Amino acid sequence: MTLERVLAALASRYPSEDKMVPDLDRIRLLLDLLGSPQRSYPAIHLTGTNGKTSTARMIDSLVRAFGLRPGRYTSPHLDSITERITIDGDPLSDERFAEVYDELAPYVELVDSRSPVPMTFFEVLTGMAFAAFADAPVDVAVLEVGLGGLWDATNVVAAGTAVVLPIGLDHVPLLGTTLAEIATEKAGIIHEGATVVLAAQPPEAAEVLLHRAAEVGATVAREGLEFGVVERRTAVGGQLLTLQGLGGRYEDIFLPLHGPHQAANAAAALAAVEAFLGGGQGQLDPDLVRQGFLAVSSPGRLEVVRTSPTVLVDAAHNPHGMAATVASLADAFSFTHLVAVFACLGDKDVHTMLEVLEPAVSRIVVTENTSPRRLPVEQLRELAEEVFGEDRVHVEDRLDDALDTAIGLADEQGEYGGSGVLVTGSVVTAGEARTLLRVR
Repeated sequence: MTLERVLAALASRYPSEDKMVPDLDRIRLLLDLLGSPQRSYPAIHLTGTNGKTSTARMIDSLVRAFGLRPGRYTSPHLDSITERITIDGDPLSDERFAEVYDELAPYVELVDSRSPVPMTFFEVLTGMAFAAFADAPVDVAVLEVGLGGLWDATNVVAAGTAVVLPIGLDHVPLLGTTLAEIATEKAGIIHEGATVVLAAQPPEAAEVLLHRAAEVGATVAREGLEFGVVERRTAVGGQLLTLQGLGGRYEDIFLPLHGPHQAANAAAALAAVEAFLGGGQGQLDPDLVRQGFLAVSSPGRLEVVRTSPTVLVDAAHNPHGMAATVASLADAFSFTHLVAVFACLGDKDVHTMLEVLEPAVSRIVVTENTSPRRLPVEQLRELAEEVFGEDRVHVEDRLDDALDTAIGLADEQGEYGGSGVLVTGSVVTAGEARTLLRVR
């Protein structure tokens, strides 16, 4: 009940979360009132269109392998809001989460009284993360932006290590309508004197990011030049990698995640940790690097949640992410008959997502998740039938019924028919599917 009370209080601030207010005044005032907890530890800051949470989890696991205590702040969550704030690899307990909120509540009310716009859901959560990390205390904060970078509430830190993962079109028009405009927003986390780890980027985005780095005197490490994936082999339960880091080559790394994009995320995570621990000078202990990657998990990212038939849950929620998912399916699995369960939010490029997904699946079951921003199933049905044709589209109003239908369609192929189910379209969909399938 204590956590439910806090969730209700936070939810009252939710409607403003998707309205990008270009200032950091409220979060800065809150942190000033709290004594600037964000200055108590160094930070590694991540932005990009996709891959932020997986890469943040890799960085977290790596620094723990080297004996450091990280605080990790990511969004959104799959199962519980407490996942967003973790310390030393574990989410805050329900009790601690509520306790941190209660400690901040009087200061939040004070900020509200001084501002024409109340603090948003995300701003309050960000303040909670910074305070919880200072109280722990942590040795490093691993921070994922919520939206963009320049005006994101997390950007009150001037992180010494910044990671910019691949940039694509998403959150249009909040962040801009071109890659250059979106890259300009994300480049805002690159601060004076930082080391910036740049994943492979479209030329239009790369130009903006490199200009920003030069402007503030940041050191740049680029995928494909200073770091990258040297070799990658699919393995049972993941992949075996050779990575080129800033300080040397690391071989025989087992990453228990699927897909070329996760290998690239691993290379970026390694470069970030090298930069953080030693400025990229000299090789880290390879055994500890292997240990760190071996312990990585990323729930809801091509996660196998049951077998017979195989059911995968994936949080792809934009065309860029869906393309990575489809590539990973071909790389890591051998389905001959794949049924998709698809539910998404209404503010996404749904038609393009469906076009990307279509060649990989035999049939699709469209449905809804419970988000207030969900795309109604009848609208989704129309879009799906345009892409797949009426004969391949099935409709269920509820996600639990959609899962049952999809599993039944997969079972029609028989035990050895190479059939499977992919649940995708939104982080919310992935999280609710995991709950319905009782994944812990």
